[in-house]
Amino acid sequence: MYLSELSGQIQCRKSRRFRDADIAGIAVDSKHILQGDLFVCFAGGEHDGHDFAGEAVEAGAVALVVERELDLPVPQLIVEDGRRAATELSAAFYGHPERKLKIIGITGTNGKTTTAHMLTSILSAAGKTCGNIGTLGIYYANKEISPELTTPDPTFLYKVFADMVESGVEYAVMEVSAHALYFGKTDGIAFEAGIFTNLTEDHLDFFKTMEAYAAAKEKLFEPGRCRFAVLNSDDPEGRKIEKNCEGAYSYGLENPADVFAVDIRENFDGCSYVINLFDELYDIHLRMTGLHNVYNSMAAAACAKLLGVSVPIIAAGLSGLKRVRGRLEYVARYRGADIFVDFAHTPDGLEKSLTALKRHCAGRLICVFGCGGNRDAAKRPLMGEISARCADFTVLTSDNPRYEDPFDIVVQIEAGVRRVSDRYVIVVDRESAIEYAVDQLREGDVLLIAGKGGENYQEIMGVKHIYNDITAVRGILAAKLTENERRDEK
Repeated sequence: MYLSELSGQIQCRKSRRFRDADIAGIAVDSKHILQGDLFVCFAGGEHDGHDFAGEAVEAGAVALVVERELDLPVPQLIVEDGRRAATELSAAFYGHPERKLKIIGITGTNGKTTTAHMLTSILSAAGKTCGNIGTLGIYYANKEISPELTTPDPTFLYKVFADMVESGVEYAVMEVSAHALYFGKTDGIAFEAGIFTNLTEDHLDFFKTMEAYAAAKEKLFEPGRCRFAVLNSDDPEGRKIEKNCEGAYSYGLENPADVFAVDIRENFDGCSYVINLFDELYDIHLRMTGLHNVYNSMAAAACAKLLGVSVPIIAAGLSGLKRVRGRLEYVARYRGADIFVDFAHTPDGLEKSLTALKRHCAGRLICVFGCGGNRDAAKRPLMGEISARCADFTVLTSDNPRYEDPFDIVVQIEAGVRRVSDRYVIVVDRESAIEYAVDQLREGDVLLIAGKGGENYQEIMGVKHIYNDITAVRGILAAKLTENERRDEK
């Protein structure tokens, strides 16, 4: 597509030495420039793309989109908002694939990933071709793309949408983060449906206040953004959105709702309940435990019913989903104790996971967790206090320290633990912490390893080292089994 064609898709003026150019792609990161790309500049949280425009031109960019004209020998389109331009240009460059897909957006602090996978399973059971975009990566048409961001940048997102259309995908189920909404990454998408899961403390390092964080989430439900909305009536923010949202439907357990559950039964293997789905009753069986997963499944079921899926198919889709990677995932049994891994990385998420396991724990509940570096530090003592209150013993450790000293992070968590209990230990190295916890296990105990879930890396000083909690557990248990066999031989 030529630059002159793209210029007609946005509000802009042309640079003094403008000339047309054949554009091969669109990029916002100078490190990822390919020959023939259009490089879009805007100020980011830490960097300003204008400072890297020269580097982009040297790497092969043939034109620029800028918020101020630069002294560089390539044609430039001058815009007021580079971020908005990146979204509009990406949509136009790939032929507006978002208009050819039925896109469901899911936002909320916790539960986005599980709800997305539940809805995808239901739609697949209904014979629909689906794509899934979120924290665990991108999946569609037998393709898998490793995760980078919960919601990809528009230059990549629209490329994925275009390939989904080419691959015959009908529905795209995507997690929409508060950051993505704040920065307008999904502006211009007319969502078939929007789902709101909950709002609890997270990302206050960026948003500063819960009001600002909530305002970002609310953008998904502005007039004209969603054909209909599915909202958690037990969450104050969900009720707030419902008052101002057309086409709103609710789910919940504690407040009046269009969709609710009764006769809930839980165990380690999963949950069963009777759903009232817009006055249709049906037995639901999940292979995931926890009341929070009852909520996630109600959200997915409500959305699917509004999309035209029958209740028996909804039930089949929910029961057919074996697990969601790293979401309260059962890993192993050792010495008569059960070991789980979960992504819980917020106060609310950790409390829900620990509470779910505590209900079925015959012995002690042991929790291993840490908090990420260079992120919301205020939640660290809160999570420490929650673990001390809900678990019988806590092992404090590292979790993606990034550019912070992991011991400093642990000390901040410890302050919360000490308000409640002295039943804890600090083991900064994460794998060593897991091994320590495994060594403490006895018959009837439950071990929760929280914070990373399905992540496959540990980020330290800007470098992502290969690491996975489940792999670590299995390696530790295999080594102990071998050690025991050697002892038996002796």
